[in-house]
Amino acid sequence: MHNFSAVYYARIVNLYIFGTMDKDKSIDHQLRATWQAVAKMYNEQAANYGSTMAMAFVLLTIDNQNGTPSTSLGPLMGMEPTSLSRILKSMEDKGAISREKNPDDGRSVIIKLTDYGLEMREFSKNHVYQFNNVVRDYVTEKELESFFKVTSTINKLIADKDIYKSVNQDK
Repeated sequence: MHNFSAVYYARIVNLYIFGTMDKDKSIDHQLRATWQAVAKMYNEQAANYGSTMAMAFVLLTIDNQNGTPSTSLGPLMGMEPTSLSRILKSMEDKGAISREKNPDDGRSVIIKLTDYGLEMREFSKNHVYQFNNVVRDYVTEKELESFFKVTSTINKLIADKDIYKSVNQDK
């Protein structure tokens, strides 16, 4: 039995290479290229503060009043536990977060923002606001509504496993 995803990916790559699919008209290419540009921009800004985009995302995800159970962070962020553990360790070493025993469940910990973490959270939040505000200066409300509708539809199709439904049923 072959690995469908590897075969499918190879076909897509061949379509790009041999020109039968225009990458500028490929939805997945545009999503990936745009996200990579956004991630690079955020990482460049975060580097000015000795941080990364992933760390900023953690700062913005942690409840700034009560903290967040460590077991909830991964699912909230769509991140694998191993990657999250490395980021949390680095953030703890930098003094942005602290870990406290969860009073409701002694087996887990609550991740809390330190004063420095709260300060870095504000920097992160301001950069996100700035990005959104500048984009909104160049894009109409109607265009944004269309963008959100398209991305919502893509996410629903993926969540409902409707993209490869007929292919997966043939297995």
